[in-house]
Parts: sequence; C-alpha cells; structure tokens
Amino acid sequence: MLSLNVMVVDDSMLAVKKMEAMLEKMGHKMVRSVNSGALALEGYWQCMPDFVTMDITMPEVDGIQATKNIIATFPDARIIMVTSHGQEEMVREALKAGAGGYVLKPVNEERLAEYIKKITET
Repeated sequence: MLSLNVMVVDDSMLAVKKMEAMLEKMGHKMVRSVNSGALALEGYWQCMPDFVTMDITMPEVDGIQATKNIIATFPDARIIMVTSHGQEEMVREALKAGAGGYVLKPVNEERLAEYIKKITET
C-alpha cells in the first residue's frame, strides 16, 4: 500500500493519538488533525490530504455536516467515518453525504486498512 497523507478530525485527543499511531504503523503520515467539524474544511484546504478520518459525534459541527462541507468544495475528497455502536442512522447519513465508508470505535486496524484501500483505489 502506498504511503498516504491523512487528516484526522476528532474532538478526543486520545482518539487522535491512537489513530495517528495506527496510521503510522500502516506506513501513512498524519499531516493534520483538527478537533472539531467546524475546522474540518479549513484544515482540509490547508493540507489537501489523500484521505480523512472523521469522527461523527463532535460539538458545534458534527462529522456528517463536516463531510458535506468538504465534499461540496472538494468533490473528490476521500473520507472514512469513525463512529460508535448504535449510530447506524448517522452512518447512513454520512454515506449519503459522500463518505467512502466507516469504522467502529475502537478502530480495528484491518478494517481501517480495507477502507483505506477501497477509497484510494477508486
């Protein structure tokens, strides 16, 4: 798998650090993290990552709206949602908004790798 640049959007610093460690283990590089959906579009524009991991539940602007904002400006953006159990309706909304897939917390490295491969090979 190619080494890709990733932006992580999550309001939990612990989740960001875990995601960064997992991505680096896979050979990818976290080029930016933002702690709210409100900052996601600006962060995307600043670093133009190969893909984004996006938490769904965040204060101010949730991951679904942040995904819509990014896709509206950057239609080719690749986004993987990160969600908790019991958020199936929100996942459906995120997929309709343009996300390429989702992984459940705690994030399974193999499943994340599958989605990274899926969204970057299309």
